[in-house]
Amino acid sequence: MTTTTTAPLGAETSTLVTGVACLVTNDHDTVEGAEDGLLGVVRDAAVVIEGDRVAWVGRADGAPAADSRVDVGGRTLLPGFVDSHSHLLFAGDRTEEFAARMSGRPYTAGGIRTTVEATRAADDERLAAGLVRHVREALRQGTTTLETKSGYGLTVEDEARALRIAEEHVDEVTYLGAHVVPPEYASDPDGYVDLVTGPMLDACALHARWVDVFCERGAFDGDQARAILTAGIARGLVPRVHAGQLGPGPGVRLAVELDAASADHCTHLTDADVDALANSRTVATLLPGCDFSTRAPYPDARRLLDAGVTVALSTDCNPGSSYTSSMPFCVALAVRETGMTPEEAVWAATAGGAAALRRIDIGRVTPGARADLVLLDAPSYIHLAYRPGVPLVSAVWQRGVRVV
Repeated sequence: MTTTTTAPLGAETSTLVTGVACLVTNDHDTVEGAEDGLLGVVRDAAVVIEGDRVAWVGRADGAPAADSRVDVGGRTLLPGFVDSHSHLLFAGDRTEEFAARMSGRPYTAGGIRTTVEATRAADDERLAAGLVRHVREALRQGTTTLETKSGYGLTVEDEARALRIAEEHVDEVTYLGAHVVPPEYASDPDGYVDLVTGPMLDACALHARWVDVFCERGAFDGDQARAILTAGIARGLVPRVHAGQLGPGPGVRLAVELDAASADHCTHLTDADVDALANSRTVATLLPGCDFSTRAPYPDARRLLDAGVTVALSTDCNPGSSYTSSMPFCVALAVRETGMTPEEAVWAATAGGAAALRRIDIGRVTPGARADLVLLDAPSYIHLAYRPGVPLVSAVWQRGVRVV
């Protein structure tokens, strides 16, 4: 990769990225030269960045002049990955739990309480340092937009401080006081729901855009989940739902009923669930890293896609059930295990994640979009699935700045 600059030092305002063998735009309708198909691929392409935005996209032979020029030498350029589901505000380590599970013990939601104890005991500096470390780790692997949740404090003070820390470092912040019922409320789960929908929500609503609930056996049932989500909606938060991870349940249809942005996991779905998703704008966010790490069945992406459901991919990065920050790994898993094609998986990891966050400024490379770009040391995006585990990401631009 070579770089040349023609503007005086300090006066650089635009950058031409050229020598792109394969450009994924996710916009075949408006980008000139884009091939028909889900990814809107442009061959022999170039991109002009101005400030934090994409200013021009097309074939290299028609590119306008810019203040500087980066030749990427026949590599692949695609939108930054959008990781729309993660749990990065935590302390502690659960390697022993993982090792035991790999020896045959099944995953249950109760393991979350181990992280709750460690997170409550950690100070703000330690929590922030852990969050920043994981954000940087994800960025090195091409993730330019992250959502993360609270949910490992489960007291008014600890949930609020988690969200305050999160909003300083990530784009999208979710209030997940309803992760599990903490031990001190084990005999009074409805009392905990009152806390989550009352004083805790009051302390957290200003620091989050989203409200989430783990609607699952061992966590919150349908009635409890409805109360939590509707309380969040009343405070201006947009719902998302953990649904169908451990077994069928009411989560998916509740998500659709409340116009949630996404229903996440979707491993165990009924026909009614699939039909509901297909007739809604709720995105089905699949988390194959979780299924890999828990030896659970993988979701059937093919069933969802064939029904017309919008599908996203995300890491579910968390210390218990999916301790990976790698979107490329999740793309490879989705192709190998869920029935997605490479094209569908790349779209789900970029534009699909943007849809799950109801964002139109990310997840695509088109004029006006945020200049979040990932360069692969490969001639095609297919290498993300073709060469699993290989560190193909060789450069990342976030908001127009080369950060990797």
